[in-house]
Amino acid sequence: MTRLICQGKAEYCRVSRCLSAYYTVKYGLSAISADLKSYPPAGAPRMNQIRPLIPLLITAGILIGGNGLQGTYIALRGLSEGFSASTIGLISAAYSMGFALGCISVTRLLRKVGHIRTFATMAAVASAASIAMPLIIHPLFWMLMRFIIGIAVACLFAAIESWINAQVTNSNRARTLSIYRFVDLGSVTLAQYVIPLAGIEGPIVFSLIAMALSLSLVPISLADKSNPAPPKQIPFNLFAVWRISPLAVVGCVAVGLSMAAFRNIGPIYGEQIGLSVTSIATFMSAGIIGGVVLQYPLGVYSDRYDRRIIILATTAGSVVVGLFLALFAGTDEWSNIIGVFIFGAFALPLYSLSSAHGNDHAKEGEHAMVSAGLLFFWSVGATMGPLIASVLIDAFGPKALFAYTAAIQIVFIAYTVHRLRVREGVPVEERNWRFRSLLRTSAYFQKLATPGRPRDDGEKPHSPEKNDP
Repeated sequence: MTRLICQGKAEYCRVSRCLSAYYTVKYGLSAISADLKSYPPAGAPRMNQIRPLIPLLITAGILIGGNGLQGTYIALRGLSEGFSASTIGLISAAYSMGFALGCISVTRLLRKVGHIRTFATMAAVASAASIAMPLIIHPLFWMLMRFIIGIAVACLFAAIESWINAQVTNSNRARTLSIYRFVDLGSVTLAQYVIPLAGIEGPIVFSLIAMALSLSLVPISLADKSNPAPPKQIPFNLFAVWRISPLAVVGCVAVGLSMAAFRNIGPIYGEQIGLSVTSIATFMSAGIIGGVVLQYPLGVYSDRYDRRIIILATTAGSVVVGLFLALFAGTDEWSNIIGVFIFGAFALPLYSLSSAHGNDHAKEGEHAMVSAGLLFFWSVGATMGPLIASVLIDAFGPKALFAYTAAIQIVFIAYTVHRLRVREGVPVEERNWRFRSLLRTSAYFQKLATPGRPRDDGEKPHSPEKNDP
């Protein structure tokens, strides 16, 4: 009986498969055609919404890679030319000063001459300044060139991010941001390995940087025929930003003091503890990649609890790892690489956390001003940080770099504890702002990362959405 039942089931299955094949042949093509016409489902971001942005994202990738390469290379090339660490710190400070000036003036320039002319002009200026540096090997000349490059790069980032912001919609914003962050991480990481491939000596790397800055014009010149409307002037009131959130201001200054020191003086640290050029590239890349690991987990928790507690815990983690690098890592290559990876995981999200805390306290019409002000305060810290760290390295050796970052962050912890005692946090249910991972490139990146806003003015408050990136 069991055999008959099984044979019956087997025969039934064979008949079912035959009928299924028949109906598939008869109706399958029309069904597949209907499915293709209805895909993606209504409301889903289509690829043709992203396609017009691809030239802008390619341009951003070339620009980010060239700029990231130059920061590391200047430190290593300066050492090979006999510059002291403090001299290289001055050169790095000149770049940050220029960047701060560019942040202040770029909106006026965009309104006066438009995005295309601004980008083309500044790309030419940055390219010329980069290729001029190997012609005159002198600290004062390099300081001047880096100051000019800082102004130009701030304008370039603002132009490209304002341009992207003018073309995204809420339906494709999350995908655009994901691509942009991937482009940023990939470009900066890969750029570090150009140095061991091309070598430190000679004009090759300077030429490659100039080529990258010049080539960044190609994608938008060939593929994008639009010239977005000039953005509205971003309010700029540093005293008002301080009144809104002193903790956010101090946090951004602390990030500038510590992380700009790492980005600019880190290659000197690596060279002085005996790492090869390839290992220095890996060391710097590890710190950058590490910053991605905890961004979103920390952001999620900061949206659910008092952001200051998350800031406190994150800063404490970076202090512990900084002290490990300063006191215990020694000259061991992997201890330093793993240590700096964890250091980046804790330290890099602090800018985004501080910015989110500042925007928690901002009222209607103040978010754009807070974004611009906090970026400027970060630039102030980034001007002083490499200089102080380089002087300490000259005086006490390479381990002073992470001892310095730990000292800055301990001071920030103390100030955070003070603010916890003197001011109540914004209740979660009353916040009109959510955490978002930010690049320290221009104030327009925060607008790009903020759904539910007008494209350029940023004057209306943000209402949190379920599909926020």
